[in-house]
Amino acid sequence: MRNRRNFGIIFATLCAQHYLIMRHLHKILGVFILGILVYACSSTSSKNLKIDKNKEEPVVIANDSLEYEVIIFDTGFQAYLSSTAKPMGFYSQTFLENWNRIYVLNWNMRARDPIRFDPNIYGNVIDYDHKINYGMEVNYKLFNYFQFAQRKYRMRLDGGSGAPRIR
Repeated sequence: MRNRRNFGIIFATLCAQHYLIMRHLHKILGVFILGILVYACSSTSSKNLKIDKNKEEPVVIANDSLEYEVIIFDTGFQAYLSSTAKPMGFYSQTFLENWNRIYVLNWNMRARDPIRFDPNIYGNVIDYDHKINYGMEVNYKLFNYFQFAQRKYRMRLDGGSGAPRIR
């Protein structure tokens, strides 16, 4: 009988110690989990974001003989050009020139009206003279930038004329 009583006292002592250990373990685990959450949230620092932004090189639209150059810094355009845009030569240069004339006209109209249209999107007026032969590459990239911008910013630059938009 005495052994049973000792067993009961030992068991009660172990239960009390187990309770205290579990109570502190709960606090320790809470602090540990909180530390992991803080670390996980802080791992996307501004340094990492700057590196991600710099991974995509700007797209340069240029014609050396005409000393013409446009640099596009719009994030996602390089990927669009590589994956979604039709290959160069899919459209004729005349087709691209005709659409670029319409797109540039509407773009410039919006760029000159920063109160009505977002100046962060329409930052600059595009100096595009339809009488100048800029070449296939310039027209191709400019056309595809307008396609990309229409998709990204959910706008229409064709004036409702039914331009070939990628949906």
